Amino acid sequence: MSAALRARAFSRGFTSRAVDGFVGAVGNTPLIHLKKLSEKTGCTILGKAEFQNPGGSVKDRAALGVIQDAEKRGLLKPGGTVVEGTAGNTGIGLAHVCRSKGYKCVIFMPNTQSQEKIDLLRMLGAEVYPVPAVAYENPKNYNHQARDFAAQLPNAIWTDQFDNTANAQAHYVSTGPEIWEQTRGKLDGFVCATGTGGTLAGAGRALKEKSGGRTQVWLADPPGSVLYSYVTSGGKLNERKGSSITEGIGQGRITNNLGTIVNDLSGALHIPDEKSIEMIYDLLDTEGLYLGASSALNVVAAAELAQKLGPGSTVATILCDGAYRYQSRLFSKAWLKTKGLYDVIPEHLKKYVVLD
Repeated sequence: MSAALRARAFSRGFTSRAVDGFVGAVGNTPLIHLKKLSEKTGCTILGKAEFQNPGGSVKDRAALGVIQDAEKRGLLKPGGTVVEGTAGNTGIGLAHVCRSKGYKCVIFMPNTQSQEKIDLLRMLGAEVYPVPAVAYENPKNYNHQARDFAAQLPNAIWTDQFDNTANAQAHYVSTGPEIWEQTRGKLDGFVCATGTGGTLAGAGRALKEKSGGRTQVWLADPPGSVLYSYVTSGGKLNERKGSSITEGIGQGRITNNLGTIVNDLSGALHIPDEKSIEMIYDLLDTEGLYLGASSALNVVAAAELAQKLGPGSTVATILCDGAYRYQSRLFSKAWLKTKGLYDVIPEHLKKYVVLD
């Protein structure tokens, strides 16, 4: 990585005036050069610091995008209600945007999600309904319950984050162009995991267009998701099996958002939970970054993609959120042992497992 590019990647540009509330603070996050991992791979590994969005995650962009789209189309008027089914971070982003804009917020979510997320949503004024985690095909799936709840209310919208392509569009006009500018167009690959598909599709499409197809776009997938097999098999959609400790990523179907890019992906990488857990602790120890499991999975994938592309390649990924929303699990010796993951952490990193 050249000195000029490194300086640009590390410089944080600020506007010359105050931004307009929470909404104005979304986006324009730094691109972090992961120095130790870059040295180890002989490549340049970059992480888009989405945990620096005002709501603390990459989902702030999607939350703002779908609400602004509903406003523009006249579907949401002052005093209205925003309803969503979410594993957590989109709901948190929506709750923040709703507070800033004066809307009510109702969230349906799987009851398998961390208590930190549920508590935070309620602290932000959202009405939260944790429901049993069942397959999308089941009418009791949290997404369907959110849709049906919104349909019963006046002046209410179901934001439908999985299939509302305003989600991907938000990343197409912001995340992708920001990464392109921050790398000065010197980007060989972009990879990230997907839940709704919005980040991968929106940022990926923008980067492919701006690079004239030169930048490869790859999908990273955790256990229990069918997307890796779908991409690598040429379009065979298998039945979902297994599970992962990651939250909010992995999928059992091709969402409308993902559908905008899935057939143009360069490839996919399967990332086991063991590698994600080890990377959480490695990033904390070597980079000083306190990140969640999906962020760690993305970094593992970025390193693997860089090695596939060869020495000197530059790969960017998404640092989705911090570990604060998951610390009672990810830094708990007891919890890690129940998942069979404590022993995969190298001995010199176990000092960070501070919770019983």
